[in-house]
Amino acid sequence: MATQHVAIMYKNDGIVRRYSEGFKLKILSELSTGNYSKKKLGEIYGINRTTINEWIKKYNRKDLMNTRILVENQDETTRLKALQKEIKQLKELLIKKDLDKLVMDSYLEVAAEKLGYKSVDELKKNLNL
Repeated sequence: MATQHVAIMYKNDGIVRRYSEGFKLKILSELSTGNYSKKKLGEIYGINRTTINEWIKKYNRKDLMNTRILVENQDETTRLKALQKEIKQLKELLIKKDLDKLVMDSYLEVAAEKLGYKSVDELKKNLNL
């Protein structure tokens, strides 16, 4: 019968694990060969991928970090800037509209009081607003 090595990882199992410098460097070395991914090394040795990321940062091995490359063409960049400008204008218009409504409501409250109406709604009803 063949035996299988299964790494069982427990979250918050109450065990504090300390790894030697040599072990950490061994993991990073294996990762740098490209034969294993962080996920696979985690499964083999029972280490969380975030722990491996911490070691990468600790030993300044930026070459082992996942990198994101954003590829845009000029049309996309121009369109994005135009959309951001439009969003800014719409926000400003919305703020202006909210302020205008606030001013109008204040005017109606004063007018209702001066003209002897019981409420602003009564004034609006009589003025067909």
